[in-house]
Amino acid sequence: MTIVYFRDSDGVVPVKDWLDGEVKRRDVRIAAKCRVRIALLRTHGNLLRRPYSEYLRDGIYELRIAYGRVNYRILYFFHKGDEAVVLAHGLTKEAAVPNVDIELALRRRMIFESSPERHTYHEAE
Repeated sequence: MTIVYFRDSDGVVPVKDWLDGEVKRRDVRIAAKCRVRIALLRTHGNLLRRPYSEYLRDGIYELRIAYGRVNYRILYFFHKGDEAVVLAHGLTKEAAVPNVDIELALRRRMIFESSPERHTYHEAE
């Protein structure tokens, strides 16, 4: 499975920035664990299930990472069926994923699908 990151019109890559910024500042081990989960998603794609992944709604899934009492989530969607996974949004949460975060992922999916080439960032593996 190909993993790509959503890139907005300004060139910002929200999930990469979240991982390299907020998450890494908290603890580099958390950022490493998130990247291991991304690799697991790359290997298993749409077959990945709980406890690693969960369907939220409207084609948006969460990649689940727990560290201590904190839950880290990377919201993603599939592009062209099962051709690619697009990492759209990262967040730290304590309870359910807030609707505002799911709505943001949905908006990013709509933007991505309008011009995939313009809104794709490939991280070097």
